[in-house]
Amino acid sequence: MTTLAIDPGTTVSAFCVIAHDNTVLAKDILPNEKMSDFLFSDHLNVLRVELTAIEMIASYGMAVGKETFETCVWIGRFVECLTQGHPILPICKVYRKDVKLHFCNSMRAKDANIRQSLLDLYPPSGGGKTPQIGTKSNRGPLYGVKSHIWSALAVAIYYQENKGNEENQYF
Repeated sequence: MTTLAIDPGTTVSAFCVIAHDNTVLAKDILPNEKMSDFLFSDHLNVLRVELTAIEMIASYGMAVGKETFETCVWIGRFVECLTQGHPILPICKVYRKDVKLHFCNSMRAKDANIRQSLLDLYPPSGGGKTPQIGTKSNRGPLYGVKSHIWSALAVAIYYQENKGNEENQYF
């Protein structure tokens, strides 16, 4: 199965498309307006995307700010683009707490812990001090993965490995 995962943000969002064997097929960080265009376009058919997972906002009992609500609006807009542009494509909500527990067995896990868990899943076949990423001249399987794309990759792999669970909630 080819999976598209989205890490939504207030102004920019990241996406990652992975194959069934976790090979990264496409990735980028786009302004939200361009992300909407990408999700509505034919790119997903070209990439043969079969499933979509979006990191969803969850309440943990703390006060949240304007940015959180703005991100919620963008999640809704992305789902709308996907359902209009690709009406039969399943769209699943993935919560950050589930990703943390899946990769690190702890809710206290930070982005760096999840990044290291992701690095451990890939062969060290490139150059440099992090051969899973590699260098420009000797690229590894995660070459170009950076910033919010790490979160999108984690969502994609989490979803691939847990798509049969009842916990997965679809839009």
